[in-house]
Amino acid sequence: MTNISEAQAETYDRLVPMLTAAHREMSELSKKKQDGIVNALKIRNINRLLDELVKVLGDDPSRDFLEKLDEDTLPQNSDVVLLLSQWQAALEQFRKQHYGQDSMYQYRWFTVENPRS
Repeated sequence: MTNISEAQAETYDRLVPMLTAAHREMSELSKKKQDGIVNALKIRNINRLLDELVKVLGDDPSRDFLEKLDEDTLPQNSDVVLLLSQWQAALEQFRKQHYGQDSMYQYRWFTVENPRS
C-alpha cells in the first residue's frame, strides 16, 4: 500500500464533509420526489467536488467504479443519491487504509511525509 501525500489528506478532510452534505441534501430531495430531475447547477457543483475527490483517491482501485454526474442527461434525484453513496463508500475505504493510530496512540493520516512508524 502506497502512502498518500499530506495534500491528499488535507483535501480529503476539507471536501468529504461537503460530499456528506451534498449526499444528505440529495437524499432529502429523493425522499420527496425520487424521479425529480436534478438541475444543471447542482450537477456542476457536485461534479466540481468529485473532480477534486478523484485526485485524492490517486491510484486507488475503487476509482474504476466511480462516475461523475452526466450533465447532458440530467439524472434523477435517486440516481444522484446512489452515485454519491458509492463515492462515500470508496472514500471511507480509502480512509481506513491511510488513517489510524500510530505508535503514540494518536489518530492521524499516514502519509509520505509522515509514514507509519
